[in-house]
Amino acid sequence: MCGICGKLSLNGEPVDEYLLQRMTSSLIHRGPDDSGIRVSENVGLGHRRLSIIDLSPSAHQPMCNEDGTVWIVFNGEIYNFLDLRRDLMTNGHIFRSKSDTETIIHLYEEYGTDCLQYLRGMFAFALWDQRDRSLFLARDRIGKKPLYYYFDGKTFIFGSEIKAILEDQTVQRLPDHEAIHHYLTYQCVPSPWSAFKGIRKLRPAHYLVLRNGKMSITRYWNISYLPKITTPEKDLRHEILERLKEAVRLRLVSDVPLGAFLSGGIDSSAVVALMSGVMRVPVKTFSIGFREEAYNELKFARMVADRYKTDHTEFMVEPDAVDILPKLVWHYNEPFADPSSIPTYYVAKLAREHVTVILNGDGGDENFAGYGRYALNAFSEKVRKVFPASLVKALRPLFMLLPHGGNPNSIIWRLKRFSQTYVRSPERRNADMLLHFMAEMKNELYTEAFREEVSGTDSFDLLLKKFREAGADNLLERTLYSDVMMYLPDALLVKVDVASMAHALEARSPFLDHEFMEFAARIPASLKLKGTTTKHILKEALRGILPDEVLFREKMGFGVPLDYWFRNELKEMAYDTLLGDRATGRGYFRRDYVRKILDEHVSGRWNWQYHIFDLLMLELWHREFIDAR
Repeated sequence: MCGICGKLSLNGEPVDEYLLQRMTSSLIHRGPDDSGIRVSENVGLGHRRLSIIDLSPSAHQPMCNEDGTVWIVFNGEIYNFLDLRRDLMTNGHIFRSKSDTETIIHLYEEYGTDCLQYLRGMFAFALWDQRDRSLFLARDRIGKKPLYYYFDGKTFIFGSEIKAILEDQTVQRLPDHEAIHHYLTYQCVPSPWSAFKGIRKLRPAHYLVLRNGKMSITRYWNISYLPKITTPEKDLRHEILERLKEAVRLRLVSDVPLGAFLSGGIDSSAVVALMSGVMRVPVKTFSIGFREEAYNELKFARMVADRYKTDHTEFMVEPDAVDILPKLVWHYNEPFADPSSIPTYYVAKLAREHVTVILNGDGGDENFAGYGRYALNAFSEKVRKVFPASLVKALRPLFMLLPHGGNPNSIIWRLKRFSQTYVRSPERRNADMLLHFMAEMKNELYTEAFREEVSGTDSFDLLLKKFREAGADNLLERTLYSDVMMYLPDALLVKVDVASMAHALEARSPFLDHEFMEFAARIPASLKLKGTTTKHILKEALRGILPDEVLFREKMGFGVPLDYWFRNELKEMAYDTLLGDRATGRGYFRRDYVRKILDEHVSGRWNWQYHIFDLLMLELWHREFIDAR
């Protein structure tokens, strides 16, 4: 796991070696073990290394082939590299190291850009081919590893993080207002945008080739939900376990200590259970908790830790944890408002004190329909046949008069949310449960000038496009597809990658093995969501392996008690930051509407915790990256 960067001057100007050193140094937190740069006339490559496999100097990067005509900087892990290495050696390729990086070089020599079809793992890499003077960038299928780039027709700059690109002073630090418009809806900046004008993300499952001054971007993988698997359910449960065991086993290859995040949910618990069946020593597990009981899952994590006798460590997050927000803003490079980034940062810090590699349960919900909104959407469709939307719409003003207090799981709060989403189409209902600022609310939030600047673009259309692209024949699978294509890579995986790499910790996700995901996608939807039971077949497969209290409890998610904090300890901070002249002077938002959101949240009339956090993280990003330029 590493950080990569580089620059290509298309006008023939030599690349400044000192610039490459600065770019590489900006990524030191991603790779504290080694660094390397290579500058050859108008091409420069930089690398920071976190040593995981092959700790010897022979794995140093940038790395080249035998005759020095192909150079690579690589971030990630290729789990099937030993099998690929054997095949390549049979074809006459000569290896000088035991690293997975060198495998990519020889695979490219053998197959060109089609080499991506053979890679099983997480990766982002840049490869310079001196023979035809082409630059080849690629990102893994699911988007585990990030890759940003800047191209103005004369200069191409890339990096694992935006801050590496910004080391080049010719790149202006200007906010991209369309990206901010989308951020407010998705709590992150969706691909291919970045928050900076001129800087873009390479999408997951895409590669980029720059040759003769022309750039092309190509998609090389997609997930399909057809044809359906017809195996009997009993046999299918067994196959799920066997395939997941294989994905776990592949991710245990390491020359450094490894452990697992243990949230107390089904997915991370399953990974820990399967690790325990393979490893010869107790699994080191790490959990995060909160004083607020509605958010605390530690007791469920302890059940799994006790059953499998893990070496377990816990950390309790307090409200003063938000003091870490400026540091999070710096690490995320863009406005990012998933509140669980706070505990994820802390659990990664905790884990890094003991291990260098961590396994997690990311992807289980997207594979097996684990989110409650999947069940609620299906339930709403059935109920609408009995209770028309017009009836619920008429009753909604009465529901809104009821204060729900500070509990996000209260019956009144759920009733309010249900009445809000019930009247929508299934696609829009899913969006209302997932997304934050939608078009109607933005219309009230934005100043007239900002509204005109981003007019004509409805952020919801990005998600709707994914629904329509899905190769699926039912609502659930179209929703799963849209989550795999947007929510998973743009929000969840960004959260974990940044939080873990802030501490030079490598995170591996067995549920996101692309072969496992392709298999899971073809399992019938009726076996994933059965009535209102989410993850039905995964739960049945894990029956007896995990405690029933873990398997069949209500899903909590990796939540953060922001709703409590913004009514109490953080109330003053939120008002001062968002209503101050510095924030309102940017010209984006109406001060009176921001105050309305804050007042309604503090009074308990509505839960605006996520919207407040969106605005707060956006303002802190401006102060860190734009104001400080």
